[in-house]
Amino acid sequence: MERREFVASLVAGGCAGMCVDLTLYPLDTVKTRLQSQQGFHKAGGFRGIYAGVPSAAVGSFPNAAAFFVTYECTKSLLGAGGAQAAPHVAPVTHMLAASLGEIVACLIRVPTEVVKQRTQASPSSSTYRMLLATLRAEGVRGLYRGFGSTVLREIPFSLVQFPLWEYLKTLWSRRQGHTLYSWQAAVCGAFAGAVAAFVTTPLDVAKTRIILAKAGSTTARGNIPLVLHDVWKSQGLSGLFAGGVPRTAFISVGGFIFLGAYETLRRSLL
Repeated sequence: MERREFVASLVAGGCAGMCVDLTLYPLDTVKTRLQSQQGFHKAGGFRGIYAGVPSAAVGSFPNAAAFFVTYECTKSLLGAGGAQAAPHVAPVTHMLAASLGEIVACLIRVPTEVVKQRTQASPSSSTYRMLLATLRAEGVRGLYRGFGSTVLREIPFSLVQFPLWEYLKTLWSRRQGHTLYSWQAAVCGAFAGAVAAFVTTPLDVAKTRIILAKAGSTTARGNIPLVLHDVWKSQGLSGLFAGGVPRTAFISVGGFIFLGAYETLRRSLL
């Protein structure tokens, strides 16, 4: 991967990530409160809808930049972008690149997600106070609570979203006989994001419960099957898909902005 491509992926990915996270933040807060164990109203309802936004603002650029740099580098190393790339190999390459990108991005994403979600579920507290409280109670390790569940949510999500996004772009491009415009790539991103968001909602519920659980509790140990079983027993199917509508809306609209902005910025920088 050339240096110019590296810089383009870094800047475009970071800017696209900030665009989405800050624009659609209220939907993310609603989703977190719907999924919390204490229930939507006790977690704050529609009050303090921007609680935790400083954490999202700080982590958004490096998180998205880390993902796209890893994604594009892996694609380049595995030869997915060239004219010689075999059509049947491309989806596997996109899956591997997206999975590796998510693992690297989670190193940045999880600490900001922990502080953000705990502040969203406790709107009377500030981001700074929540960060200090987490460090006092659990140390740096507490900032990585839910790392495993976040990775296990993000990898299946990416295994659906990115190969589907690349496939839809290729299909549309072939049909019209030229490279897609940025808005067309964004439409593909919105559709791919919506599908991926809906099917991985139960994993997102488990991740949220693990992050918000009291230190030392059974849920805080991060056993995803056990958490999902508890949710199923207490709330049934609706509990497993709690927050599914705002999550799907967030990621669908977010996919349009995120992948559309990424394509636009990357092309302009190249």
